[in-house]
Amino acid sequence: MDSTIENKTITLLDQGYVELQEMMGNDLAIVNAARVSYLGESKGDESDEKLLNYLMKNKHTSPFEMVQFKFRIKCPLFVARQWQRHRTWHYMSVNEVSRRYTSEKIDFYMPEQWRLQHESSKQASEGVADTELQTFCQESLNEVVNHAVAVYNYMIDNGVAREQARMLLPQNIYTTFICSVDAHNLLHFLLLRRHQHAQYEIRVYADAIWSHFFKPLLPWTAIAAEKYLFSNELD
Repeated sequence: MDSTIENKTITLLDQGYVELQEMMGNDLAIVNAARVSYLGESKGDESDEKLLNYLMKNKHTSPFEMVQFKFRIKCPLFVARQWQRHRTWHYMSVNEVSRRYTSEKIDFYMPEQWRLQHESSKQASEGVADTELQTFCQESLNEVVNHAVAVYNYMIDNGVAREQARMLLPQNIYTTFICSVDAHNLLHFLLLRRHQHAQYEIRVYADAIWSHFFKPLLPWTAIAAEKYLFSNELD
């Protein structure tokens, strides 16, 4: 049972990242949590993996809550607010950078391409803008960001309170936060945010967590999730 990863920090988008800071537990911890119901112990890899698959197939979710992840995330503000909708991420105890306390290190997300609004879905995109519109959108965003930063810095330099000056900063500003989640609720997050209908920017983070952290660290659970939880949901 492999439970190691080569890189604990994965860079994403243009200036973002996801960093695994801590992890508690492994596939065996899930199995042992299930077997404690009748004071049982590990019976070897083959039997243990079989039990884990049984738990996933039959939606016995509490043993999967025995594994905990803690991440440090740098992402655009609008991605963080989507993330915040998943209250099971222990988000009430999250620590996030606050522009009330600091005016340093301001980064902005600049997309590589601009997508078009989906014709039938109010919350989705579909296809990309033509070259002329791409150029207009990129130049306009650059102009907005540069103007916002210039006015913001002027306000800060002249003594305006950070808690008010921050209102000038657009939603593509990067924010950084730390949060934790158990394996069961992380799987639910991944099920929703790796879906093709999820916004591209948050999907990038979900895909990275799945590929670089979840699968290498919980290989049995990942195989069971692909078989019984995800199946065709990501198609």
